[in-house]
Amino acid sequence: MKGLSRSDAWAAAKDALARVKLDSLAERKSHQLSGGQLRRMGIAGTLAHNSEILLLDEPTAGLDPSQRHVFREVLDHLLTDLHVVVSTHQTEDLDTLYDHVVLLDQGEVRFQGATDEFLKLAAAGTPEGRRAEAAYTRLMGKEV
Repeated sequence: MKGLSRSDAWAAAKDALARVKLDSLAERKSHQLSGGQLRRMGIAGTLAHNSEILLLDEPTAGLDPSQRHVFREVLDHLLTDLHVVVSTHQTEDLDTLYDHVVLLDQGEVRFQGATDEFLKLAAAGTPEGRRAEAAYTRLMGKEV
């Protein structure tokens, strides 16, 4: 409850579950939820305490396409209310979710800037869903 009264905690939890599209599953135990639902439940825990920043490590790894879609929708809505920092190797989410990229290589910053600028590093003619991967490989000197 982290300092909240019981009634405030219940109200905050109800609102947070609705924000991550889990309000219809509020009566379920956590072990009855899918992997994607568990990740959203973790985000709800953050939202219930009015956090200003959300740190995510590989948030869509292992999710099936439908759970990835729901997760992206939830995250897109949350970006208006809090700061989100994501660590990931999955470049396919860059095109649609994030507005800033920092590329680290063994602790060194190889790129820092707007996502659009990062995507422009991809070779001309790179398909839409592959631009981030192409930009990454180009920056890292691993073009194929």
